Amino acid sequence: MKPHDKYLKLVFWSEEDRCYVGSIPGWIDACCHGNNETEVYRELCRVLDDWIEIYQKEGRPLPLPTNRRYSGRFVLRTGPDIHRALAVRALCEGESLNAFVLKSLEKAVRSLSPESRQDAVQKPAVKRRAAAA
Repeated sequence: MKPHDKYLKLVFWSEEDRCYVGSIPGWIDACCHGNNETEVYRELCRVLDDWIEIYQKEGRPLPLPTNRRYSGRFVLRTGPDIHRALAVRALCEGESLNAFVLKSLEKAVRSLSPESRQDAVQKPAVKRRAAAA
């Protein structure tokens, strides 16, 4: 696997900028803009390759990879009061705690703007490009 394949590359439409914007979450903020999604993606790949080369020449460690598979499981630690409140709400909704929390998380992520959620859960018009340069 090439170093640039280890990083998630996102290209999304920005209503504010009225163009496509590219970024590498967790490392490189919005750095490419344009009217052609494919061209923005290609430029983003070039920018990433340049930064990898700079880091390697300077002997700096690369940031942790972000393009990985997710299991769909994670542990969330809350206080007992929040745990109880969520469990009671789930019971009132006739759902399991897991189903209730999942529905709540999905609703919260969908309510964010595309720019702030950086493609975490997408609206149909927003596309995610994975590392395939």
